[in-house]
Amino acid sequence: MPQLRLALAQVDPTLGDLAGNAALVREWAAKARDAGAHLVAFPEMVLTGYPVEDLALRTSFVDASRVALERLAADLAADGLGDLPVVVGYLDRADADGDNVADVDRLGVPKGSPQNAAAVLVGGRVVARYAKHHLPNYGVFDEFRIFVPGRDLTVVRVRDVDVAIAICEDLWQEGGPVAQTRAAGAELLLVLNGSPYETDKDDVRRDLVTRRAAEAGCALAYVNMVGGQDDLVFDGDSIVVSAGGDVLGRARQFSQALLVVDLDLPHDPAHATASDATRPVDGVRRVTVSAEPVAPYSPDPAYLTPASVAEPLDGEAEVYEALVVGLRDYVRKNGMRSCVVALSGGIDSALVAAIAVDAVGPENVVGISMPSKYSSEHSKDDAADLAKRTGLDYRVVPIAPMVQAFLDSVHLTGVAEENLQARVRGVVLMGVSNQEGHLCLTTGNKSELSVGYSTIYGDSVGGFNPLKDVPKTLVWALSRWRNADAVRRGETPPIPDASITKAPSAELRPGQTDQDSLPPYDLLDQLLERYVEGAHGRSELLADGFDAATIDSVVTMVDRAEWKRRQSAPGPKISPVAFGRDRRLPITSRWREDES
Repeated sequence: MPQLRLALAQVDPTLGDLAGNAALVREWAAKARDAGAHLVAFPEMVLTGYPVEDLALRTSFVDASRVALERLAADLAADGLGDLPVVVGYLDRADADGDNVADVDRLGVPKGSPQNAAAVLVGGRVVARYAKHHLPNYGVFDEFRIFVPGRDLTVVRVRDVDVAIAICEDLWQEGGPVAQTRAAGAELLLVLNGSPYETDKDDVRRDLVTRRAAEAGCALAYVNMVGGQDDLVFDGDSIVVSAGGDVLGRARQFSQALLVVDLDLPHDPAHATASDATRPVDGVRRVTVSAEPVAPYSPDPAYLTPASVAEPLDGEAEVYEALVVGLRDYVRKNGMRSCVVALSGGIDSALVAAIAVDAVGPENVVGISMPSKYSSEHSKDDAADLAKRTGLDYRVVPIAPMVQAFLDSVHLTGVAEENLQARVRGVVLMGVSNQEGHLCLTTGNKSELSVGYSTIYGDSVGGFNPLKDVPKTLVWALSRWRNADAVRRGETPPIPDASITKAPSAELRPGQTDQDSLPPYDLLDQLLERYVEGAHGRSELLADGFDAATIDSVVTMVDRAEWKRRQSAPGPKISPVAFGRDRRLPITSRWREDES
C-alpha cells in the first residue's frame, strides 16, 4: 500500500513578477519539505501569475517564463530541495516538432504557439512537462484565443505512486485527461488551478472533484490560488478527495495555506498492468522520479494528525471576504498604499469605506464628505459617525460654492444641475487622489450600474469599484452582516444603523429618493438577475411573473446604459455574470426586447 505525503501550496502570486513568484515557490516548497512532504504542487501558472491574457502572445514574456522555470529548478536544488518533486504552473510554448501539442489548423494559431503548462522540478532540472488540453472560451476566459492545447497526459511516478497531472479546465470538461488518467492506471490525479471565485462555487467544486475522482478511478488533489487580479478574486478552497469521494483535506478560503495530506493509495488490480511504467499507453508520457520508496520520514508529531478539513465560509461572510481580498490585492499589487472614498452618509459609501478599512487599514483610508445645499443633516451626521466608528481620515469639503460658480458661468438647470453636483464631487475626489497618491474608490452598486443610475464623470469616477458586482439588496445584507460580525467579536460595528435603515437617495434635489425613478430594489434585483445574468428575454420575464410595464422600463434602462458601463472602473467579480468580460453587448443597437 503506497504512502504519499502530498502538500498543496495555496499561494497568492503577482502577475508578471517572475522573480517574486519564484521566491514564493521556494518559500512554500521549503515549508512542504519541513512538513515531510514527498510531493508539493502549486497553482496554475503560479510562476507568471494568472490570467496572463495577451502577454501570452509576447515572445519576450514566454521566453522569460521558460528561463525563470529553469532558474527555479536550479535554485530549489541550491536550497536543499532537489530531492522534493515540485509541480508548478508556468507559461510555455509548443515544441517546434509539434510534440505534446494537439493537431490544429496552423492558420489562426496564436502567435508563438504559447501553452498554459505545468512542470515537474527535481534535482535541479525540469524532468517533465504538461500542457493544458481544454482551453476555456466562455465567461472571463479567452484561452482558446491565446493558447495552443496540449495532447498527451503526463504521469510521474513518486514513491511507487503514479501521479497524473492536469490543469483546471481539464477537470471541468468530460473525457480528456480524466479519462486518460483512468486508462493510465494512475493512483492520483493532481490538478493545478486558477479558478476564480463566484458565489456558491465551493459547492460546485466539491461535487466536481467527487465526480471526476470516480471517473478517474483514483484520488484527486485540487490546488487553487488565492488573491486578487484586476476584477478576479481567487479563493483557494484547495481540496483532496479519495476515489470514493471522501474529503481527505480542504484548505480555508482566501488565505495562503499549505494543505498536507497523507494518502494511502492501494493499487487497483484492474490498473496494475496499465500502471506498469514499462508498458506504454497511447497519449501518456511517463517519468519516474523515485521508483523505490524512500525511508519513512519522521516529522514533528504535529504533522502526524489528519489533514484539516476547513468548512467553507457561509453566505455574506464569503462575499465580504472576496471583496476585501480583491481590493487589498488591487492596491498592493499596483504599488499603492491608500484609498480615498466619498462619504455621503448613504449605505453604498458606508459599505465601501468599511471594506477599504478592512483591506488596507483605517490609517490608509481618506473619507471625504462633500455636502451640497440639498444634503440632509442626518446624512452629514451619518458620514461623520462612520468616520468615528472606523477611525479613517475624515475630511469635509462643502461643494456649494464650487457648484454655484459653475451655475453662474454655464447656467445649468434641471438634471444637468443635479449631475453637476456629482461631477464637482468627482473633481474633488480625483484632485485629492492626484495630489496625495490615493486610489480613488467609486461606490456604485450593480443595480445602479445595470440601469445607469449614476452620473458619468461624477459619482462614477474612480480607479476601482468594490461594489461593481454587488446588487443593492446584497449591499444591505453585507452591511448588516459586517456589523453583526463586529458585535460577535466585541468590536464597534463600522456602519451606522441609520445608513442601513433610511431610504436611499442621491440627494441632488429636495426630497429625492431612488424609488422616484426605480422600482423597489427587492423587485428590481430579482428582475435584473434574470435579465442581466440569466439573459431572459421579454417573454421569459413575463413568464417569470414580472409585469409588462416594469419589464419594459427596466430593460430599456439597462440597454441604454451600456455606454456608461463600458467606461466604469473594474471591481471584484462575485456572480456568475459580472459586467465586463462576462457580458459583452454592443453599445450601438436598435434591438429592443419589446420587439420579440
